[in-house]
Amino acid sequence: MSRTRVEVAPSILAANFANLGDEIRSVEQGGAGLIHVDVMDGRFVPNISLGVPVVASLRKATRLPLDVHLMIIEPERYVEAFAEAGASIVTVHQEATCHLERVLSAIQQHKIGAGVAVNPATPVAALSEVLERVELVLVMSVNPGFGGQSFLPVALRKISQLRELRERYHYRFRIEVDGGITAENAADAVRAGADILVAGTSVFHTPDAAGAVRKLIQVGVEALTQKV
Repeated sequence: MSRTRVEVAPSILAANFANLGDEIRSVEQGGAGLIHVDVMDGRFVPNISLGVPVVASLRKATRLPLDVHLMIIEPERYVEAFAEAGASIVTVHQEATCHLERVLSAIQQHKIGAGVAVNPATPVAALSEVLERVELVLVMSVNPGFGGQSFLPVALRKISQLRELRERYHYRFRIEVDGGITAENAADAVRAGADILVAGTSVFHTPDAAGAVRKLIQVGVEALTQKV
């Protein structure tokens, strides 16, 4: 799989919900490739966030793909609802379900992208039986649950491992990294193999969200031209 571009997926968890429409338009103008939507249940992670109605509202507000990240226990119970609400990709955690292959099949039955995520302490080897069938692998570079955390360098090793497996076996999944991504560390993630950079605080907690997205894209493009 050749790497010709890097996409930025602004995480609306960090956006101003009183002005969400303008926030989305701003990152669209900056060139965002997806909108990342974090869904938390207060059980799998120690926080509660967005749900199906927000995804449905976002679908009406943007044409960008909605990258829905389910940080919830038993995600199989909600796949259909999020698919019908307008999710373009639904990503579930390897650690959150006993039947990962079944959940991925359920997602793909709705003709949308299926993704699998791993927490910082979960090895890439835990995904070995599903890598050939997913469209996306999400590497958490923080412990999930809250925005504004610092990037954990262990994620770079996982990204590199996934890139090597993809090249060796000709898998088709894209590699996404989520947590603590900034203009200062984005290049490291891209050189390791990341195709999609999820960024929340470093985009929405700035005076110019569009400019922050453009900067991350620029950093990513420059990193693609550099030798790994």
